[in-house]
Amino acid sequence: MKVSNGSCILRLSIRALLANRTRNVVAVLAIALTAMLFTSLFTIAMSINEGIQQNNFRQAGGCSHGSFKYLTEEQCEELQGDPLIQAYGIRRFLGMPEEVPFNKSHVEIGYSDANEARWCYCTPIEGSLPQEGTNEAATDTHVLELLGVEPEIGAEFTVTFDVDGHETTQSFTLCGWWEYDEAVVANHILVPESRVDAVLAEVGVTPPGSDSMTGSWNLDVMLKHGARSIASDLEQILANHGYQSEIAGENYISIGVNWGYTGAQLSDKLDPTVAGIIAGMLALILLTGYLIIYNVFQISVAGDIRFYGLLKTIGTTPRQLRRIIRTQALLLSLVGIPLGLLLGWLLGGVLTPVITARLDGVTTVVSVNPLLFAGAAIFALVTVLISCRRPGRLAGKVSPVEAVRYTEGKALKQKEKRNGKGVSLLSMAWANLGRSRGKTFLTVLSLTLAVVLLTFTVTFTGGFDMDKYVSNFTASDFILADAGQFQTGGEVFNDEMGVPEEVVEAVDAQGGITDSGRVYGKTAPAEEFVTEEYYRSVWSRWNTPEQLDSAIAFMERTEEGLLADGVQLYGMEPFALEHLTVLEGDLSKLNDPEENYIAAVYSTDDYDDPMMDSHWARLGDTVTIRYVEEYEYYNPTTGEVYGARENVPEGAAYAERAVKYRDVDYTVAALVAVPSALSYRYYGRDEFVMGAETFIRDTGTNSVMYYAFDTTKETNAAMEAFLRDYTENVNPQFDYESKATYAGEFESIKSMFLLLGSALSFIVGLVGILNFFNAILTGITARRRELAVLQSIGMTTRQLQTMLALEGLLYTLGSALLALALILVTAPVVGPGLNGMFWFFTYHFTIWPIAVVLPLFAFLGIAIPVATCRATQRYSVVERLRVE
Repeated sequence: MKVSNGSCILRLSIRALLANRTRNVVAVLAIALTAMLFTSLFTIAMSINEGIQQNNFRQAGGCSHGSFKYLTEEQCEELQGDPLIQAYGIRRFLGMPEEVPFNKSHVEIGYSDANEARWCYCTPIEGSLPQEGTNEAATDTHVLELLGVEPEIGAEFTVTFDVDGHETTQSFTLCGWWEYDEAVVANHILVPESRVDAVLAEVGVTPPGSDSMTGSWNLDVMLKHGARSIASDLEQILANHGYQSEIAGENYISIGVNWGYTGAQLSDKLDPTVAGIIAGMLALILLTGYLIIYNVFQISVAGDIRFYGLLKTIGTTPRQLRRIIRTQALLLSLVGIPLGLLLGWLLGGVLTPVITARLDGVTTVVSVNPLLFAGAAIFALVTVLISCRRPGRLAGKVSPVEAVRYTEGKALKQKEKRNGKGVSLLSMAWANLGRSRGKTFLTVLSLTLAVVLLTFTVTFTGGFDMDKYVSNFTASDFILADAGQFQTGGEVFNDEMGVPEEVVEAVDAQGGITDSGRVYGKTAPAEEFVTEEYYRSVWSRWNTPEQLDSAIAFMERTEEGLLADGVQLYGMEPFALEHLTVLEGDLSKLNDPEENYIAAVYSTDDYDDPMMDSHWARLGDTVTIRYVEEYEYYNPTTGEVYGARENVPEGAAYAERAVKYRDVDYTVAALVAVPSALSYRYYGRDEFVMGAETFIRDTGTNSVMYYAFDTTKETNAAMEAFLRDYTENVNPQFDYESKATYAGEFESIKSMFLLLGSALSFIVGLVGILNFFNAILTGITARRRELAVLQSIGMTTRQLQTMLALEGLLYTLGSALLALALILVTAPVVGPGLNGMFWFFTYHFTIWPIAVVLPLFAFLGIAIPVATCRATQRYSVVERLRVE
């Protein structure tokens, strides 16, 4: 028979809550703290994610979901009407200025429509986009500063730039401008589409030009499905119109997925390890919230066990008792969760700007995404419901007789064993902890989590290796080179980019240099000879088999069937050679100009592990380098010889072969890895390193690609100031890199992780302390009659306080020992795991945070019990003995 007793259960739940207001305050604080933990973490995580995503958009060049590249006008018009496209923008690249003052900036000149300009952060804050049929142009304040033009509408300016190998000088009238954004990699000068067509006609270039991109149409799109499946949506759009992006051919169209969308990146990188880390973090957060709320309800049920026993005597079922406890939890959640959401968002809003300020390239954004609050509320509510299940079962199982006799913990049936040494306060404190082992364990565990998390944070940030981090970006204190050498997508190194001796002498004249060396770069053609199998294995990463077949058909072969392929050569002085990583062999042999020794350069992964399949040469091999002085061009199909490059008919197929050259044999003395800072900074061809004298002798060139040097600590700042002024004002063709710049970035990243970890440790620590306080408070409250009995038979107030303080110290000692055990057990796994996860990390075993936190916990372990005990002393022993 069903009885409608919902209102009765609700009334009982409310009245039970009102009867224990102290418990309610603790429970609301526990729920609020849990919700605050979730909300603050979600706010920080989502804010950083949105900030990174916004910055990624700027680095990627725009916020569109993806793009179709290098289209014809007909293809562009055909694709833009696809039903999967929500909105589209069109851009056409015209050219780039590369000479001073643009040699240190990436500036693109071209056309963008209104959507494209908005997505590329090129919306004028003053004026407007250029109008068709005019000589107007819009650009940013940085380009205007380089040109020496004031940002005023109507200002005239002239730019000389390259259009598919043709230099042209054009004048424009400023019609609009926007503020320069340092995060945006490329600066833009936007011109009307009619002006693009006019300049192309003027220089004689027909889209897409010889570079397959100049003047062509690029279609950037926003998709109706959003960022969930960018790549597959782009492929589907192509398929809808009979195109594909896999194999080169008539129906081939290149696509691009905006890597700025974090979701798109995560879908590519969500391997089991990443999924495990995410699941582990969520489990830790849930466990932290579970510990505090579960402990509150467990202790609450234990304190109200007589009340639940009396309810059972009048017919209340176990299911109804569980409903009473669950209803109380939901009522308390109505107050605690909103309070926690507000406090957590405020805390996250305070911490996020502090954290992002320490991150290079993260826009400060405090997220107000509704999913943030919904997710935190759901997490908190689920944690509350899970936490009150076991206490509800406890209340439902207890019999009325047991409930009346219940004090705390289950009676343990043990054989009586008398101890001749008597009973001490310490033994009584130890026995009291054992009466409710579950509560004791959970309290100790919640304190332990805070200690372990703080130790992990200190270990994590302490393992950041600045030498590893800085060495990934620069090899010496300072590196000086042509500004184009430091530009992403800059020119291929040539003799016009060499660092002249007068520049080196100007640097040396500053003094304070402890050691230095030159790195010479190849400016004349050179070839090596490789097997077809090796050539295919290397280039198959970027080309289809059909494309490789076509390329190999045009390559020159030796009598042995080896392919003549281009090669990159370095010449290095001893100081530069010292910065190479020697994998095998003896690098000192390269300093002997009388011998023909060479080192083969191998690639490394992000963790500096050599990729042994990245080169064919092995230690002791003989390498033949062909130094080409003259090529002839011919038709590989007909055999017709054209001679010089300018004699090749337009549109004709051609190949090249060396007709005047020198072959030099070298012995591989070492296998090495070249640091990125001293490399060509572009890839594709095999590389070899020679000694400086050998390089100059055999190549016949002496163009210095880098001048690297170290300085004393005392003169480091002065040299930094000199180079900054010299490269900006005296000789702007050149630029430099320094360790100090990257060291500052490293410290920012390190302090960000330390701050974030400390904040998380602090919140978890509050959970542990609140658990500890609640355990002590309810323990004393539940045992107040028992403690009164002890005082009635002679225990002094001081002895009582000492016993309770010892209980608190045992909690502290237990949490320290458990934390130490967990750290010792997990160290063999955590250490290698962190070393493998971060390339700039070196694991160091750390336990000193336990020693730092232990005195604080010891103080709380004494102070909280003593203060709670004093509060109960307001009532006389007789009054406390009368409590049932």
